[in-house]
Amino acid sequence: MTLRLAILGLGRGAVLTVPAFVAHPRIELVAGCDPSAQARDGFGRNSFASAEELFADGGFDAVYIASPHEFHASHAIMAARAGKHVLVEKPMAVTLAEATSMVAAARDAGTILMVGPSHGFNPPVALAAEIVASGEVGAARMMHSSNFTDFLYRPRRPAELDTAQGGGVVLSQGTHQIDMVRRIADSPVTSVSAWTGGWDARATEGAFTALLNFENGAVANLTYSGYAHYDSDAVAGWIGELGQIKDPEAHGRARATLQAVDEQKAKAARTFAARHETPAPKHHQRFGSLIISCEKADLELTSQGVNIHSNTGMRSVAAPLPVAQRTNVADAFARAILDEETPLFDGSWGRDSLTVCQAILRSASEGRSVAPSELTPSDI
Repeated sequence: MTLRLAILGLGRGAVLTVPAFVAHPRIELVAGCDPSAQARDGFGRNSFASAEELFADGGFDAVYIASPHEFHASHAIMAARAGKHVLVEKPMAVTLAEATSMVAAARDAGTILMVGPSHGFNPPVALAAEIVASGEVGAARMMHSSNFTDFLYRPRRPAELDTAQGGGVVLSQGTHQIDMVRRIADSPVTSVSAWTGGWDARATEGAFTALLNFENGAVANLTYSGYAHYDSDAVAGWIGELGQIKDPEAHGRARATLQAVDEQKAKAARTFAARHETPAPKHHQRFGSLIISCEKADLELTSQGVNIHSNTGMRSVAAPLPVAQRTNVADAFARAILDEETPLFDGSWGRDSLTVCQAILRSASEGRSVAPSELTPSDI
């Protein structure tokens, strides 16, 4: 059986993920949708200007929703009502009310709702979770994830700098770190203590740090800054987030480069309108640094796999490279629909990660520890 897939939103997320769909033997890419004529032209397949036109055509089984964050909920609910399975980009929605409505719509329609890709899918993260689950290194006790990037000074739409519309680094980037540590801890988050910072003209959260406590006693510290000063990739041999070799000087030029261009045109150039090819991976995708302190060893995620640091020294365990980045996301989605396998990153998982994001924002705003369980769809 083949899964006929449509792409709703031909922006940066789709540019990075479509190669995995194209390479997958059980997925046929049949349609695209975007209001930009240039992006549709660059996509080079049957395409539509609006979601309404796409679903009216209906010649597909499932849809990958890579539209802007503020449209995820309406597009996912539209898809469920049309009987289409959904893979929706992270964060799955802006509010918990939206996320809850998406889960309910898929349940009522009997369709699959899966969230991703996020870096929680990365093969080194999956490998680390398997190592912890095997008992070889004992339980995960303490995790530290940190990432310093130029996120805030890449070309952005105004909504991407508005927290109320899903912008800022907590909703846009914190989801990656939350998914990674949740997958490894394999336990619900019980409390969040956080701080967020915003200190320049980009009017949204540009940095945060958060302490997450898990039901099983594990703890994770997450730190993120998108202010384009220090670059975490400096300590990883200049291998970037997408597994590519980086120019060490590019990060420091981000602010000046942004000031010298039309930001909205530069944003459009990061879509299918650019007509560029995504190269085959030489390294795994990565998201800054992640260290997992376990009872018998510490695990260090790398661009090749996992380094295990124990009493007998350090050994490296490689994670096989996929034929295209995000192949594991495409495969999980295909298996969920064609083989009826329950995906790990389903709608409930996505809603729980969004709840942690919202707990970070509330903890920072109110200056107190917040239990995700106290947040309800009526609140946010």
